[in-house]
Amino acid sequence: MPTFLRFFYLGKPATSPGGVRGGAGVGRVLLMALVMGGWCASALGQPRPLRWIGTGNESDAGGSLVRTEGSGVIDEDLVKTAREVASHSTGTPDWSNPVGFEKDVFTFARAIFKVGPNTDPGYGFGKRLGWWVDFPDADLNLSYRLQQMTSIRTDPNGRTMKLSDPDIHNFPFLLMEHPGYIILRDAEVAGLRKYLLAGGVLAVLDFWNTTEWEGFAAAIKKVLPERTWTELTIDHPIFNCVFQLPGPIQRMQVPTMQFWNRQHDFDNPNSPPLQLNRGAGWEKMSVRALLDDRGNMMAIAFHNSDIPDGWEREGENADYFKVFSERICYPLGVNLVFYLMTH
Repeated sequence: MPTFLRFFYLGKPATSPGGVRGGAGVGRVLLMALVMGGWCASALGQPRPLRWIGTGNESDAGGSLVRTEGSGVIDEDLVKTAREVASHSTGTPDWSNPVGFEKDVFTFARAIFKVGPNTDPGYGFGKRLGWWVDFPDADLNLSYRLQQMTSIRTDPNGRTMKLSDPDIHNFPFLLMEHPGYIILRDAEVAGLRKYLLAGGVLAVLDFWNTTEWEGFAAAIKKVLPERTWTELTIDHPIFNCVFQLPGPIQRMQVPTMQFWNRQHDFDNPNSPPLQLNRGAGWEKMSVRALLDDRGNMMAIAFHNSDIPDGWEREGENADYFKVFSERICYPLGVNLVFYLMTH
């Protein structure tokens, strides 16, 4: 892979009329993102030993306490950063930035939301999954790789945000994970709408099957009823702005590590990457976007692919790291941040 030089704004933000930092108002500091070609295990560091992690299936609809995949119980009313939650994988990296420049960074922010019950009788190894999947490891690992492999400076703590929190307008990028059964209250609908209309962008990852798409899409329809989803193809710049990701889109379907079919053949459409039925309609990956009147992304959804697992579990399995983290998940993560923060 050739070396790429990319220039873009990421730094001390200017505030848009709606208060959002980013998109049409990310930054006054011009940084050069130098991403070296040949994204390889030697550059990223060798994978670490495998540790099996269970999945929390408890309801989170009734209070502020939620049980995570392996980091224990989190109080949604108190948690503010990924750093304050224990890793449930192989640990997370730590780093710092120059004193006095703590705010001149890109901050990986994750949305907190409530979920309802899984009512699909034909799917599921558990009742429901929520915002906390892959947290905090995915957030901190991707942030560190951005810091390590580009000239982007990143916040070493990350953030978690409720959609009704006014502070959401300080962060141009917002991740939403496993929103298939999302419950949005009126204040959250209003808060997310204001954020997106002011220039913030929502990246939605790791949700599967037709039922989950319909649940998520119905919730977002309440937020932006005037917008419709646009299907993206592999020739969209988000797939080649820094790293050239191989097409077609289906090649970017990343299985959850525990359910990876090791006999999967990328070139054989009859060879599924998963050893698990994730519900009707899980087989085909798609990437869809909500666009504003100028064609800029307000939201992008990667359906039927567990891209954050390649960030979260980079140290658990050397083969998974090589096949997915190195070739798909981190290159796509870099592209995602670069494109969304410059368009």
